[in-house]
Amino acid sequence: MTTSVPAETDVLVIGAGPAGSAAAAWAARFGLDVVLADTKTFPRDKTCGDGLTPRAVHELQNLGLGDWLATQPRNLGLRAAGFKQTLLLPWPGGTLPNYGSAVPRMELDAKIREVALDSGAIPADGYRAVDVVKENDRVVAVIFEIREDGKRVTKEIRCKRLVVADGAKSQLGRSLGREWHKDTAYGVAGRAYIDSGRSNDKWISSHLELRGEKNEVLSGYGWIFPLADGEVNIGVGTLATNKRPADINLRTLTELYTKQQRELWELDGELKNFSSALLPMGGAVSNIAGKNWMFIGDAAGCVNPLNGEGIDYGLETGHIAAEMLADTANNPNADLTHLWPGELSVQYGTAFSIARRIAGLLTVPGFINTFGPVGMRSKSLMTIALRVMGNLVTEEDKDATAKLWRTAGKFSLKLDNRPPFS
Repeated sequence: MTTSVPAETDVLVIGAGPAGSAAAAWAARFGLDVVLADTKTFPRDKTCGDGLTPRAVHELQNLGLGDWLATQPRNLGLRAAGFKQTLLLPWPGGTLPNYGSAVPRMELDAKIREVALDSGAIPADGYRAVDVVKENDRVVAVIFEIREDGKRVTKEIRCKRLVVADGAKSQLGRSLGREWHKDTAYGVAGRAYIDSGRSNDKWISSHLELRGEKNEVLSGYGWIFPLADGEVNIGVGTLATNKRPADINLRTLTELYTKQQRELWELDGELKNFSSALLPMGGAVSNIAGKNWMFIGDAAGCVNPLNGEGIDYGLETGHIAAEMLADTANNPNADLTHLWPGELSVQYGTAFSIARRIAGLLTVPGFINTFGPVGMRSKSLMTIALRVMGNLVTEEDKDATAKLWRTAGKFSLKLDNRPPFS
């Protein structure tokens, strides 16, 4: 039975990716009326490497998707290759699961959205958010473009609170004054699918010596993530800043990388479904909250500057946002303007600060050529790098690596002209 879209709701969530669907699921479980709107109808694709780190696995388990995850591919860790070295680096485990996964976003996003709807959220598919209506600095409604009887019409949904999870480009970001600062490192990436005789490989692979058409070493990496269905997700990503933009053609580079890996990975046929994306990273956005609205996930710049991972942050920020909305539901004077950026800073500020500082160094010409071979000669060093670069340090971790990473992050914050989320 199709549920009609209500004209008003407690919480209106824009975007049904991992962040938006997680927020909708948790908010509904906390007893709030929720509408989950998305421009597309599901299932739909999203440009992504499809990799799920142990941190993402943990949050999917919290959502109740543990049994479903058990039917998906399980990987043991990272195969890091480059500079004449190949290292197998197991996921560190500890307070997080000791395994990861890889699931196409066509399937993953639909599954998380299904959890949101089962939790009580009402879907609004094919609703493209184009603007907001404000009263006294509060968002009281969102204006959508939808298709009715073959015609494009506008429709308004009123809301008490608004959660914006419409991705890196964020259509509503323009209306709400969100600003992306490209002076800190951001990501450019492209990915495709291709048949592979090694689609059941138990390790995700990252090639840290990514070379361009002129055999130059780029400030990024290539990846191959086995999907256990006869295909792999193959892609390339590199870092850039306003000062040092990425002068590459992503499709050409992806094709070149595929050619380089074809024999080793038993790649068969041509690339399928190529797409690319530009990613704000490390909280390099400002104006991500107002009196009754908040940005989460990619829209809030919650992407790891060192590996491009955003699914775990999307799931987590959706969960944290829903908790905040539930905690403030009965307080009409609650103001999210500083509350939400402050919470994100507590959760991710130190890690994002140091990570984007390191990412900035990676864009310096010659840096990877100089230090890449040094790192790849030490499995112990690369094991530590996997943990910190993969955001696999939690507040519960009290070991030396965790303490050093947090200390470095706090020192880095003091040096920031503009800290994350400010």
